[in-house]
Amino acid sequence: MDGIPRRLIALGGTSHLRGTMVDMTDEIVEDSKPSLPEHVRVRFCPSPTGTPHVGMVRTALFNWAEARHAKGTFVFRIEDTDAQRDSEESYNQILDALKWLNIDWDEGVEVGGPDGPYRQSERADIYKDVAAKLLEAGYAYESYSTPEEIEARNVAAGRPKAFGYDGYDRNLTEEQREQFRAEGRRPALRLRMPDEDVVFNDLIRGSIEFKAGSVPDYVIVRPNGDPLYTLTNPVDDALMRINVVLRGEDLLSSTPRQIVLYRYLMELGIAKEMPLFGHMPYVMGEGKKKLSKRDPESNLFLHRENGFIPEGLLNYLALLGWSIAPDRDVFSMEEMVEKFDVRDVKANPAHFDLDKAISINAEHVRMLEPQDFLNRSVPYLHRDGVVSADSWDALTDREREILTAAAPLVQPRVRLLGEVSGMAGSLLSAEGYIEPDVDARKQLKDSAAEVLDKAIVALEGVEETAWLTDDLHNLLNKALVEEGGYKPRLAFGPVRVAVSGRRVSPPLFESMEILGKDVTLARLRGLRDHL
Repeated sequence: MDGIPRRLIALGGTSHLRGTMVDMTDEIVEDSKPSLPEHVRVRFCPSPTGTPHVGMVRTALFNWAEARHAKGTFVFRIEDTDAQRDSEESYNQILDALKWLNIDWDEGVEVGGPDGPYRQSERADIYKDVAAKLLEAGYAYESYSTPEEIEARNVAAGRPKAFGYDGYDRNLTEEQREQFRAEGRRPALRLRMPDEDVVFNDLIRGSIEFKAGSVPDYVIVRPNGDPLYTLTNPVDDALMRINVVLRGEDLLSSTPRQIVLYRYLMELGIAKEMPLFGHMPYVMGEGKKKLSKRDPESNLFLHRENGFIPEGLLNYLALLGWSIAPDRDVFSMEEMVEKFDVRDVKANPAHFDLDKAISINAEHVRMLEPQDFLNRSVPYLHRDGVVSADSWDALTDREREILTAAAPLVQPRVRLLGEVSGMAGSLLSAEGYIEPDVDARKQLKDSAAEVLDKAIVALEGVEETAWLTDDLHNLLNKALVEEGGYKPRLAFGPVRVAVSGRRVSPPLFESMEILGKDVTLARLRGLRDHL
């Protein structure tokens, strides 16, 4: 092999050669995307640091969909070795999020499995043992350099101060190491990167190459003995037999490190094969900037509070990099599972468009069975003080009766479940006067008082048994439009505002039938008195 440059190539497909050293002549096919393993094992491994965000959910969704499509295994573990940032509250929120979204898993926290424990905070002995084996085999070495010393050496060598680690400790003699220990220093452990290009076939991006020397030796264990993500993540993947790693584009720069570590783990008999990698595109927010945890639209629970339903939100998140078919945006999770292949995910950044997300959610709201729609709406109605309880069965008979009648009127007109209260609240209220919304009052013209007077006179003579949608429509149309000479907008607008307090409401005459004669007339008189 003298004089022939070498590459460390993580080959695609299910070949037994994955992760081996090959000559430059043994090229992988440029821009090809490898075949998936016969039995796919993927994982979702968030850190419990803050509120779940849409980027995290998109990662979970794509892993789940790939596992379900391939009839493989979806592993859910928690990477919680950072005691400073991790919290039990965040852990519980992640569980809450996945359960709300109906993203289930086959092995992992809460459900168990053959490779537990599934929380990294409970696997310290495993990482300690692997680190010792890497050190003994020479794949890792003790590094005593402090950040200040590394910066000083970079400056002295004419490199940028923040250039990074320079490999100083790679070949320390035992005498030098003893001297550092005598000074009271405790070493970090660094992985020894080979002087080779690292090339792999990304499931989404095709052939990717990192030049030799572009990735410095990196720390896998801190001087205090704490293992870093750079060690724990690949070790867990290896021991849990993960063979497809789907993660965000922001982690792409760490992939050559993982490939090299995997090669060492394979040579030590800890890993069986090199996994395939697929790096999903960034999710962008406003101004074409990467969506941040601090951006409101990234907050998963804020979307839930506003009334997104799981079907609608997941459908939209699936579109952030993938599509089921040209010119088709709305689909079920069952349809996604049937069609999903991570190799079809686009590499280009995806933009989170809240308006489009809401529009897609509206489609899914309209597809709900009426009773399902009502069951899901009740918690929002209770939160907003519109009904007496937070579950359908606990409502009063009158509340259930009104909501059942209102569902066909409200369901097609709301986009989010959080909007149901505004649409149905007036129907559930027994108040004789509803203060109009600001925009509703603005639409009232000078003729509103006269219109209300004529409407009251026309409706007072209607018998309770004749208080029906079509009859009410015909009566008011005759009194206000045909005989009164008002245009429909000026005729029915004040009546709508009086009945609902809103500029946009459920259909007017159906609402009047639900409310009944006494409440409807009381509201017409109430608005008339407040003009």
